[in-house]
Amino acid sequence: MCTLEKRGNLFLLTLTGDDQHRLNPTLITSLLSALSQAKAQSTRGCALITVAQGRFFSNGFDLAWAQSAGSKQGAQERLLHLVESFKPVVAALLNLPMPTVAAVTGHATAAGFALALSHDYAVMRRDRGVLYMAEVDIGLSAPDYFMALFKEKMGAASARRDLLLRGLKMKGDEAEKRGIVEAAYDSDDEVREASVRMGEDLAKRKWDGEVYAEIRKGLYPELSAMLGLATKVFASPRL
Repeated sequence: MCTLEKRGNLFLLTLTGDDQHRLNPTLITSLLSALSQAKAQSTRGCALITVAQGRFFSNGFDLAWAQSAGSKQGAQERLLHLVESFKPVVAALLNLPMPTVAAVTGHATAAGFALALSHDYAVMRRDRGVLYMAEVDIGLSAPDYFMALFKEKMGAASARRDLLLRGLKMKGDEAEKRGIVEAAYDSDDEVREASVRMGEDLAKRKWDGEVYAEIRKGLYPELSAMLGLATKVFASPRL
């Protein structure tokens, strides 16, 4: 489950509990509800910070839930359901009318990595937690919108290769060096404090949220098209 709390000009979205925050129908529905609530309550000069309790940011799709279907076909159908159900979460983050920051204090694996990467910015703990695309190691192909997300959000082809084709488990310092996260810190508290500072600094700019979201979608055209997000053109009142 997750909760959404408004603190001044910041929305704090928290993945609650000490589990692995596996993305199953319950958590996905909860995320969509929280993001919808943040969008409905958004005003000029706000930002969203996503944090997670425990040792994991998110350990990806809930494969145990998929396998509990009791047959290979049933498991495949459930996994496909998770892939399709998670797509609106990525779309909601891309279409959210405010800056977004992921505070990655633990492991972010596969779809959990995609969740972090769907934010505008990410900060990470350097001594605990890795960014890891497990698909090549466990024999699953990555969804097409994951590939578009990595292609457009991660500039270095070598980083995409190492993560997707080598299954590299990337720690905070390397992720910062490769430009995947903004910075790496030594503790959970430092990561959360840095993410709040960044959110507050961004919120101070008091940008028009709808314009911000349209620029973001235009920055990632392939991903936006794959998610079914149309872009609009706004005329500046200053013209």
